Amino acid sequence: MSTDRRRGAGLVLLLGALTALGPLTINLYLPAFPAIAAELGADQGQVQLTMTSALLGLAVGQLVAGSVSDAVGRKLPLLVAYGLYVLVSAGIAAAPGIEALLVLRAAQGVLGSAGMVIALAVVRDTREGVAVGRTISRLMLVVGVAPVLAPALGSQLLLVGSWRLLFVALAVLAAVLVFLVALALPESHPPELRRVGGTAGAVRSYLGLLREPSFVGLVAVAGLVMAGQFTYITASTFVFQEIYGLSAQQFGVLFGVGALTVTAGTQVTGYLLGRLRGERIAGIAIGVALTGAAGIVVVALTVGTGPGLLWPLLLAVLPTIGAVGMMFPVIPAIALGRHRHDAGSAAALIGAAQFGMAALGAPVSGLLGGSVATMGAVMAVAFALAGAVMVAVARAVRE
Repeated sequence: MSTDRRRGAGLVLLLGALTALGPLTINLYLPAFPAIAAELGADQGQVQLTMTSALLGLAVGQLVAGSVSDAVGRKLPLLVAYGLYVLVSAGIAAAPGIEALLVLRAAQGVLGSAGMVIALAVVRDTREGVAVGRTISRLMLVVGVAPVLAPALGSQLLLVGSWRLLFVALAVLAAVLVFLVALALPESHPPELRRVGGTAGAVRSYLGLLREPSFVGLVAVAGLVMAGQFTYITASTFVFQEIYGLSAQQFGVLFGVGALTVTAGTQVTGYLLGRLRGERIAGIAIGVALTGAAGIVVVALTVGTGPGLLWPLLLAVLPTIGAVGMMFPVIPAIALGRHRHDAGSAAALIGAAQFGMAALGAPVSGLLGGSVATMGAVMAVAFALAGAVMVAVARAVRE
């Protein structure tokens, strides 16, 4: 392998690791939901709100990190954000109650968002055309390892310590990433391409993007798809452990299988890009996801739920989340294709919509009763709305 190819592969691995901190922030503590509820005297909805607060933090933080990276470069914001992340994660490990956990999780989300948005901006800085989408799909392959490992790792850590140990682990990981960024990440956004004008320039950049109907539509699709995905993520720990009777360790394995399915979906998109239009790929994926979500409802209402009845549910769940994986690289690839100089801001709007909508969707299933049928119905509504918007976007692009 040539030196340039090795450097390119190394950059993708590093960007994947930076992006992975976001999913780890979200998913590592999923198996600990029942333990957190018991120790802090909280109910299911309150514990799910700690997920919501982190997702809101991820949404807001991306808007800040993306804009700042367009103005000062990609490297410095990463070093500052991840350095502070270490301190906040240590604070969570000592949180005395659910209220403190809610606040600190929001801060953790804000800081953990930097790698997610800046990694996409670096891809746009260093790639052109179809290569943008293909590199994002490879990056998502690396990112896919995080949700595969996160619940399984979290469940194993619970065997040797309390849920607080999980946040100590996140602090250590962030410290390692600070070192790697300082040592190995090149600055990809040169001074001559950086945005000027301070806050006013940032506002102009965002307003310019929001004046493009097709871009706004893609942002909405990304957000709605993520809302459907996180409805499953937040409901699954209670569904699989309390309704289907799995242990925390069994749930970690099952969640990892699902994450591998998502990752496989990202690679299908990487193969299809350049062979099919991005809008076509997105339309197919949304159709599969909607069909699968409806299947979850049908299984719950006809087959039933409970111990011994897991396989019919999985036959509906796995294609659904695999189709979601197909959408993760293709939506940013379409949206970022025409935005080089403001790639950070464009990626930030996409990410903010994803995690903002995820924050809204995450607690809905629990608030409506937390049943399997409710989970599937909320997912189906989100995917149906995403499909309607995608049809409008595809029509606008053709015209």
